[in-house]
Amino acid sequence: MPIEKTLSIIKPDATKRNLTGLINAKFEKSGLKIIAQKRLQLTRSMAEKFYEVHKDRPFYNDLIDFMISGPVVVQVLQGENAVKLNRIIMGATNPEEAEEGTIRNEFAESIEANSVHGSDSLENANAEITFFFANIELI
Repeated sequence: MPIEKTLSIIKPDATKRNLTGLINAKFEKSGLKIIAQKRLQLTRSMAEKFYEVHKDRPFYNDLIDFMISGPVVVQVLQGENAVKLNRIIMGATNPEEAEEGTIRNEFAESIEANSVHGSDSLENANAEITFFFANIELI
């Protein structure tokens, strides 16, 4: 199985509740390694650029407002089939549909405040990682 990198964002609802360690423990217990990590406050322009793919969707403005409402933790996870594995660990976007034991099942407050973001493809993972990290930061 290929070793991949994927982007993970621990969202404002989770950082506000001090869930970073619990969420990271789920990644690490499942075999993903955190090879880069930083806590930051997204600006409106950063959030708009990052989520530009959703700009024509009805939830776009609410998403931007939410993502700038508090600090986030952006990180790069690495492991076998990291993109797919991270998506499994996160669970369904709607926490009511998320499998038991997943991050969203355990920690999400709503569809919007669902605690984590994860890349949905290897191509997007590479673009999203580059958005937040320089190669020298990937340890």
